[in-house]
Amino acid sequence: MNHPLPQLSPTVLTIAGSDPSGGAGIQADLKTMTAIGVYGAAAITCITVQNSRGVTESVALDGGLVVRQVQAVLSDHRVTHIKIGMVGTLEIASALGKILAGYQGEVIYDPVLTSTTGQSLLCCSSLAELSDHLISKVTVLTPNCLELAQLCQQDIATPEVALACARMILARHTHLRAVIIKGGHLEPENPDIHDYLVMKNQEIRTSKRIRINSANLHGTGCTYASAFAAFHCRENDYDKAFFLTSAYMDRLINAGSSISLVKSGINGPLVHAYSIRPEIDGR
Repeated sequence: MNHPLPQLSPTVLTIAGSDPSGGAGIQADLKTMTAIGVYGAAAITCITVQNSRGVTESVALDGGLVVRQVQAVLSDHRVTHIKIGMVGTLEIASALGKILAGYQGEVIYDPVLTSTTGQSLLCCSSLAELSDHLISKVTVLTPNCLELAQLCQQDIATPEVALACARMILARHTHLRAVIIKGGHLEPENPDIHDYLVMKNQEIRTSKRIRINSANLHGTGCTYASAFAAFHCRENDYDKAFFLTSAYMDRLINAGSSISLVKSGINGPLVHAYSIRPEIDGR
């Protein structure tokens, strides 16, 4: 007798660069997804040479090779969510845009334009070109205020300006459903961090958390976007995923704040293993 096959469990695919120190990029994405309890697959866009002191080298892979990695996963897994991080080149952005044009699931894009220490991670002459190829195909954008400022081509010093920029991007791209502003770089002197979820024609959601003094913050942007993708994969709700992600980041940063992992003593990676606990999602 032939038994029906069980329904395929969902997979979250991350498309990003590789960080040999394990703090950001593909490595951080997969650690985050595993900790939250979803299956993560990965396609690499760039090979970097980096550690807590910064990025010293970045080599983008051939766009066709990136595409073939993505297609290999899409043809074999039920990929409900794609998280995109470091793209690297306009060629890769264009190739990914063509794949995403026919993709029906959620696409969370963390527009990694520079490293934490200031090095450019995108070989692109025009952010407008990046928008045409990639941002117009995604459903959720997760910039920090520095990335948002580059995308909007204006300075952002207040939450009000940041929110106006988010609304402008939402109005510009019809496929885009939400912009999440990561508030770590916004009002750096404020003892509280405010993250914002901005959706079309809906009330803005705000998550407030205490700013934690920690030397281990390398990879927070990658981890945040991956956590949102993972939680949305589980909950299928933007509000729930947003607040669960904020709580997860708060717990993760706090758990690793007293750990020393790098010789420099600063900009160490998050300790993702500390978040593998039943209480991470409040259940």
